[in-house]
Amino acid sequence: MVSKIIVVRHGRTEWNISGRIQGSTDIPLDEVGTAQAADAAEALAEYKPSRIVSSDLSRAVATAEPVADLVGVAIERDARLRERAFGPWEGLKNEEIRDRFAEDHMRWKSGRPVENPEIETWDALQERCLEAVEDLTHAADGTLMVFTHGGAARHLIAGILGWDHDAAGALAGMDNVHWTDLRRMKNGRWRMFGFNLGVRSVHDLGSSPLSKANQS
Repeated sequence: MVSKIIVVRHGRTEWNISGRIQGSTDIPLDEVGTAQAADAAEALAEYKPSRIVSSDLSRAVATAEPVADLVGVAIERDARLRERAFGPWEGLKNEEIRDRFAEDHMRWKSGRPVENPEIETWDALQERCLEAVEDLTHAADGTLMVFTHGGAARHLIAGILGWDHDAAGALAGMDNVHWTDLRRMKNGRWRMFGFNLGVRSVHDLGSSPLSKANQS
């Protein structure tokens, strides 16, 4: 049975920098994101993952590839680890969402559920991400490494720890190619041993604060 889960957010994309909502849109890493993934690979490999699973979106898979190459573990792709689906908001900047979807934008910014049926709920996001990880934790041993997205990572981590939506909202979004270290205790419960861990490098100097947005 898996005793450790490392949850990793993908590297930077052009939409992170421009402040566009990515959601389930398949946006690739930019040059900085590719360099970030390469820089972090050795540190992530030190966890000796026995299984590596990634969102099937290319920005997550490309972040996982340098680690997988180092440890010789194949990447398993799982669409359940995708970012929250934002429907008509994907590709838009914050001000565009505010102008076009004023009421839902206010609800979103205040942490309340949006009413647009094309936008996935936080509960649905957490349910599918947890389902994917729970399937793997019972079918593997050692360390499971999960490559996913900002919002998905936050709600997956909260779900593993047994936190509700309000508690999940207290977590800041992880930076690009940063991770959380979760370990199973003897009583079976999970505990967080580190949050937003990462390798600082010259590439991070070019990162925008927008890279911390959790809709990635």
